[in-house]
Amino acid sequence: MAESIAGITIPDSTLAREATELVRDAASDLVFHHSRRVFVWGALRGIETGVSADPELHYVGAMFHDLGLTDAYKTENQRFEIDGADEARRFLLSHGISESDATDVWNAIALHTTPEIPLHMSPVVALVTRGVEFDVLGIGYDAITDSLREEVVAAHPRPDFKNQILGAFHQGLRHRPDTTFGNVKADVLAHFEPGFTRGDFVDVIQSSAWAE
Repeated sequence: MAESIAGITIPDSTLAREATELVRDAASDLVFHHSRRVFVWGALRGIETGVSADPELHYVGAMFHDLGLTDAYKTENQRFEIDGADEARRFLLSHGISESDATDVWNAIALHTTPEIPLHMSPVVALVTRGVEFDVLGIGYDAITDSLREEVVAAHPRPDFKNQILGAFHQGLRHRPDTTFGNVKADVLAHFEPGFTRGDFVDVIQSSAWAE
């Protein structure tokens, strides 16, 4: 029987089970439980805002969105969001999912740290971002009842989550600081990485090869 959390059914197809196993094997408890909450929060926010997405695609987007922070999937020189997006696309295509649907999930993961734009895109893209923003930033916190929040956190606990997720961001990004240019994750390195200097958009323009 499929698992249900706060009234949200967790997909139980072969694809979904294999996605769960992949993330469980690669990620820490912190990232695994966060990713599961992101799916449930996104689905709950979808009910509240009248947006529904394909459950399997939404689930893979939520589960894979932070794979780029893991040792198994992080790269050296691209944004961590793209690491997870690339693996999600590969995984979905290997399971016979169409290129267009795989690209939709790629977009959901690649854009999940980009404010506002995802909410104007497809349901999968919008709900992954809704879930991330709810769990990490508390955006929309009061849109979900106390009892539903408690049920989700009972299923997927978040002990010391604020400090732990910031630590995971720091560890996943400190070796590739240039990838945080123009990204909210630059704030993490500014707080926690000694000697980090932000890229400056104005400086980039003024020092470009153009004479004027």
